[in-house]
Amino acid sequence: MERFVCIHGHFYQPPRENPWLEEVELQDSAYPFHDWNQRVTEECYWPNAASRILGPDKRIIDIINNYAHISFDFGPTLLRWLQRHAGDLYDLILEADKEGQRRFGGHGPAIAQVYNHQIMPLANQLDKRTAVIWGINDFETRFGRSPEGMWLPETAVDTATLEVLAEYGIKFTILSPMQALEVRPLKGGQWTNVEGERIDTTMPYLCRLPSGRSIAIFLYHGPTAQAVASGYMLQNGEMLTNALLAIVDKSGGLAHLATDGETFGHHHRHTDMALAYCLHLIQSRGLARLTVYGQYLEMFPPTWEVRIKENSSWSCAHGIERWRDNCGCAFGKGMAGKQQWRRPLRQAMDGLRDTLAHIFQSDMAQFCPDPWAARDAYIQVVNDRDPKTIQRFLEQQTGRQLDHGQKVQMMKLLDMQRNALLMYASCGWYFDDIGGIEPIQAMHYACRAIQLAAELGHDDLEPGFELVLEQAQSNDPKLGNGRLIYQTLVKPNAADLHRVGAHLAVSSMFDSCPGQLEVYCYNANITNCQRYEAGLQALVTGRATISSQIVLEEQTMDFAVVRFSEHDVIAAVTDPLPDHQFKAMQDGLRAAFQVGNTTEIVRLMNLIFSGGHYSLHHLFKDQQRQILYRMLENTWDEVHTAFSQIYHRNIRIMHMMRGMGIPLSGALAAVAGYVISEELLATILNEPIDLQKLQDLVEEAARLAIQLDQSTLQFEASRRINGLMEQLRSNPDDLDLLARIEVLLKIISRVVTGLNLQTAQNILFELSKGIYQERRQQAASGDTRARQWCQRLARIGQELGVVV
Repeated sequence: MERFVCIHGHFYQPPRENPWLEEVELQDSAYPFHDWNQRVTEECYWPNAASRILGPDKRIIDIINNYAHISFDFGPTLLRWLQRHAGDLYDLILEADKEGQRRFGGHGPAIAQVYNHQIMPLANQLDKRTAVIWGINDFETRFGRSPEGMWLPETAVDTATLEVLAEYGIKFTILSPMQALEVRPLKGGQWTNVEGERIDTTMPYLCRLPSGRSIAIFLYHGPTAQAVASGYMLQNGEMLTNALLAIVDKSGGLAHLATDGETFGHHHRHTDMALAYCLHLIQSRGLARLTVYGQYLEMFPPTWEVRIKENSSWSCAHGIERWRDNCGCAFGKGMAGKQQWRRPLRQAMDGLRDTLAHIFQSDMAQFCPDPWAARDAYIQVVNDRDPKTIQRFLEQQTGRQLDHGQKVQMMKLLDMQRNALLMYASCGWYFDDIGGIEPIQAMHYACRAIQLAAELGHDDLEPGFELVLEQAQSNDPKLGNGRLIYQTLVKPNAADLHRVGAHLAVSSMFDSCPGQLEVYCYNANITNCQRYEAGLQALVTGRATISSQIVLEEQTMDFAVVRFSEHDVIAAVTDPLPDHQFKAMQDGLRAAFQVGNTTEIVRLMNLIFSGGHYSLHHLFKDQQRQILYRMLENTWDEVHTAFSQIYHRNIRIMHMMRGMGIPLSGALAAVAGYVISEELLATILNEPIDLQKLQDLVEEAARLAIQLDQSTLQFEASRRINGLMEQLRSNPDDLDLLARIEVLLKIISRVVTGLNLQTAQNILFELSKGIYQERRQQAASGDTRARQWCQRLARIGQELGVVV
């Protein structure tokens, strides 16, 4: 029998968006990237879209899109983020599916994924259905076709989940061999127990369901998948190829594995190239036939059936206990048996879910006959917040025109349910402590759902939720328990339209009043804005109308913000005053400010804006950081000046010390490293780059043998070189630009390691396959300029490790 190979990558990141802003805020732990989505994208998702195949000299000889040659699923919330923040990559993923369809007999490599990555056996029946319906709808919206297969989060499965998949037309899913209980031929006979990975993984199986429906199941080869996940099998592409071929060496059939897609680049850096070389070897040498599950299922329908282990998964030896109890499964060393917090967190979420479901069903009944069908259809709006889409959805669900207040009420109910689904993402229970970023993110979604319920008149949910959380003890004594974590790390981030207005007010202190603008998922319109300055002090007053793009709520408010000193900023917001009182407020604050009467300013703000006071602490995180940095500019200038003076005053003695073989002392080395790193960074960012100055700085760093700020220099130098190569793509005949890129690469590579030059390599590879061929012919005909062009491009190829 012919040999087939299929590699499946499960690509997923937990939803990290601030539920009140619908955007991922700054995450310091991902530095130098803005957040973990951006970091994993650069380390994994982009490299797999343009993966390098190296020749014997370790230089790039080809670049391929791995996604077009493997089977894969992407989390819907991750694809949404990629569409908004990495559009070119998003397009390459969609194109890979189209290319795969041409390669695999009309079967695309992409399969769907359950929408919110919840552990399906732990979900109630209504949530199971919505998660599958949303996953299918999201897939169809993006890939333009119906999915053949669907990935179950953590491959967690029970019969009820398979019933839902089959009901909605899913043909197959993928499980671990540990999840198979027994098998027998389709034609009948005795069941054979296959526990302990004793199942033949080289063929698909049929799972007959109590409803009379059925679904095909692929059970991947466990040992190979585990060796890949650990990184051992990814030391080079040949190892992976040999391991896969060994599975079907004698009998033929399907050799396949499934693993987290992040294995290929994020968990183990640059291992996307091992995957690419494996695919290259198999295809170029005819060692086997690459396939995807849909194609293989069409060619070789199941001849055996399987019974699954109920409530089992691929990442918990105890079934699905990892997501509801202290089963012993842990992520960190020495943390086994220390997850008593999981059960109360699950109980708190389940109790909240059930209460919210009751509210939703009773309150939505006034708008539509089937509230749960409306929730299932709400994915149309989640994926397209255009006002026309929202209006069409509301009319379809209600069959009538709603006034604005009714629209807001209905949208709040639906988004309350969306957040109630998102709070169940599996990562909330996977790791070792309730104080981790994943459980805290889950509690943020719960907090938003509670807030929406309160705005709808159900304001008694939070005390009971916190009471259950109090039983969830953190492993970190400083964090206490789930209730304290919720109160200190979650609730302070809750936002309403007044807080958005306060954010605008404080921001306007440092920028001009913008008029109309978007603030994350809100529209804002500022009018009657007045600004007065006196040295470091400033006063801004105005009126703002804020509207939510999510729940359609709109509110007008008056604001005032005063800066008493460089760092002391106070803002106040209130419901709109009558016009004469608004004018009196502006006049009174202006008069007090112009005579420097701080006491009167404070008195007026307390009188007019009672209870609605804000400070820099209430700014949303990205703008808060930007403004704080602006406030510190003078301080940083002072630090830089002081360090520069110390450096230049002692440069000769530092040279003398290094000439005698004496290492610089810690303080001197730190000062020199700081000054040269800052000057290198400024030179790299300057336009045009002063290459001679850059060369001098690099030589000085080498002479002093100092440690530079590698992470920042890596990030900015990579971005600059990639940007110059983008310019070259647009203007390939610019010989001077070619020369600058060549010199820059030679200089930078002396002191900055680990540059991410994937974009530059891609562009060079593109040029070498295209215009280079034309220029080489011109050079052979005696064209001196073409010869220079080819020589310079070849030298850049040497620096970038690309064969030209």
